[in-house]
Amino acid sequence: MMLKVKRTLAAAVLAIGLVSVGCTDDEPKVDEVVQPTTSTEPTPEPAPAATQFSPETVYFAFDDYTLNGDAQGKLDGLANHLKSAQTAVVQVEGHCDERGSTEYNLALGQRRAQSVKDYLAKLGVEASRLSIISYGEEKPASDGHDESAWSQNRRAEFMISAN
Repeated sequence: MMLKVKRTLAAAVLAIGLVSVGCTDDEPKVDEVVQPTTSTEPTPEPAPAATQFSPETVYFAFDDYTLNGDAQGKLDGLANHLKSAQTAVVQVEGHCDERGSTEYNLALGQRRAQSVKDYLAKLGVEASRLSIISYGEEKPASDGHDESAWSQNRRAEFMISAN
């Protein structure tokens, strides 16, 4: 019975931050209290503003690269962020659903990315900070083969980094 009490006491002592030094299985000895240490290392810097902002994905209608009102609203927010984060650069990635040839979808993805770039430039973001790439149908957001999946794949996404 006494052994059980001693082990329970030892476990409790360790759990509240006391170190048991030089003990045997039967006789726990408490020699010192462990104090929380303060780190002498500097705290990590917050991530640059370029990486703290997560732009929303812009979606397109079937076989289209025009920006609807919802897309423009999302891009307005991105443009405001880019105006305040002067070192941020953006790669606009154009995507398509699986319908159409590879060549056609690459071209459509390019037109989608270009329409986003043009809109951001119209809002005052320097074109030199914007690049575009088309992935066509190669990087689907959804693997399905129906309208629900296709509508998620017709999109423009953004990679923001500091310059």
